[in-house]
Amino acid sequence: MRKTPTDAEKKLWWHLRHRLRVSDTHFRRQVRLGRYIVDFASHGARLVIEIDGGRHAEQVTADAERTRFLEAEGYRVLRFWNNEVLTNIDGVLEVVQRALATTPTPNPSPQGGGERRHGA
Repeated sequence: MRKTPTDAEKKLWWHLRHRLRVSDTHFRRQVRLGRYIVDFASHGARLVIEIDGGRHAEQVTADAERTRFLEAEGYRVLRFWNNEVLTNIDGVLEVVQRALATTPTPNPSPQGGGERRHGA
């Protein structure tokens, strides 16, 4: 667990707390899930957000294993590069809001469908 967040993490954290307006959604920072610590997690929405720096380009296999574990635990994982958060925060928040607006069906789905929109 890092004590000091990166600039990208600070920026996204501020926006998740102050700008993202989705009812019943609460994100926590630096959350332990199994043997991993994720950057941000909403347990209610079963959503994890990871902010990746340059070193992640070299650890693709480890990141894929981490994502498989989190998905097996019922979480959806969104990954953004540091520069995406720093230069396109509106685009990042739009992706997060879209993910929050959908509820995944149980795995496996009893109806065989994909993701379902709230209120549909």
